[in-house]
Amino acid sequence: MKTLYIECRMGAAGDMLTAALYELLDEEQKKQFLEKMNGLGIPGLKMEAVPEAKCGIRGTRMQVFIGGQEEAEVLEHAHDHGHEHSHDHEHGHDHEHEHGHDHEHEHGHDHGHEHEHGHHHHHNRSSMQDIEQVCGGLELSDELKAHALAVYQLIAEAESDSHGVPVTQIHFHEVGTLDAVADVTAVCLLLEMLAPDKIMASPVHVGGGYVQCAHGVLAVPAPATAFILRDVPMCGGPVDSELCTPTGAALIKHFASEYGDLPPMKLAKAGYGMGKKDFEYANCVRVLLGETGEAGDVVTELSCNMDDITAEEIGFAMERLLEAGALDVYTQAIGMKKSRPGVMLTVMCREKDRDKMLELIFWHTSTLGVRENISRRYTLDRGIRTLHTELGEVRVKEAEGCGVKRRKYEYEDLAAIAREKHLSIEEVKETLNRL
Repeated sequence: MKTLYIECRMGAAGDMLTAALYELLDEEQKKQFLEKMNGLGIPGLKMEAVPEAKCGIRGTRMQVFIGGQEEAEVLEHAHDHGHEHSHDHEHGHDHEHEHGHDHEHEHGHDHGHEHEHGHHHHHNRSSMQDIEQVCGGLELSDELKAHALAVYQLIAEAESDSHGVPVTQIHFHEVGTLDAVADVTAVCLLLEMLAPDKIMASPVHVGGGYVQCAHGVLAVPAPATAFILRDVPMCGGPVDSELCTPTGAALIKHFASEYGDLPPMKLAKAGYGMGKKDFEYANCVRVLLGETGEAGDVVTELSCNMDDITAEEIGFAMERLLEAGALDVYTQAIGMKKSRPGVMLTVMCREKDRDKMLELIFWHTSTLGVRENISRRYTLDRGIRTLHTELGEVRVKEAEGCGVKRRKYEYEDLAAIAREKHLSIEEVKETLNRL
């Protein structure tokens, strides 16, 4: 089984996860990834991969610029009004402490970022609805957008809990928001390109000590990070610095299905995503990609029968479930009591997402009960590569394993070419097969 193991012994942050996963790509894929990210339509985004070494270990650091300004950590200390920064941050992680209220102040603190500000910012605020609009307008598959929004929803819920206000009233710093959207989108895109069958993570090292913010001194982990990491194994350590950020925590929480030590693995590649600050220990996230001996991964199957719900309501429920991270959602026509036609809704999800899926099923459907089955899933090794053809760029999904090989053109790319060239999709496929 193609397994990705994320080692979080120095915490987790969006830019560091991006850099580590980026190192697992081949040179052509790296070029394609950066071109894709910089052409997505995130306002003012410029992403660059920079070689860097920590404690003699070579790796990559991701530089994310929004409108020409690097804002790799601003989201965690975002403020809604124009304000004056006068601080020296030296952290290697992208701080994202959101604020759900308006305030204006100066602050001077040192928690790990390596940028110095001596100027005024005048940025607008962004709500969760704004985030949904930004993500909705990106040139990405619906599945990838759903993953990105689910990760950001975790961050918004954490900030809502920390500040005691509804999610609808949480406002994010605009530049920091775009930076975090870039990090979240990048990780989702890289995982789509790598297509692991299973994602595992070590216990998350959150750091130690205290962090001084504008509102006072807080113990590590910060409230938002602690909220997100509920039910996730975490630990402190000898480094007195905040190592895990809300974005990093949310990405790990959303994608990892298991936590623990590195399993027996036939290693194929390793990637090192570097932070900015130097510690006694190498400040990086390491990812390991290889084959494990497991025959399949365990998934939870939830199903329910209904005869009193409209097609529109079923469609809406399916959308919400997929956005929340369901592996698959489908319906079947069935016959029910009193000879009534009905529908059976089935949701496939990771075990860690079961409670969230149950809540959504009861919230968005009319069912009074849900059945659960534990299944083992077997999958082929999957990947995506891009073909450069005379018709334009076309992504090809490839799968291999158990003695079989399969390939399929990405529907969205076929449809786009068919519209532009005034062809049928079948004609586009025939043309591509001849090239």
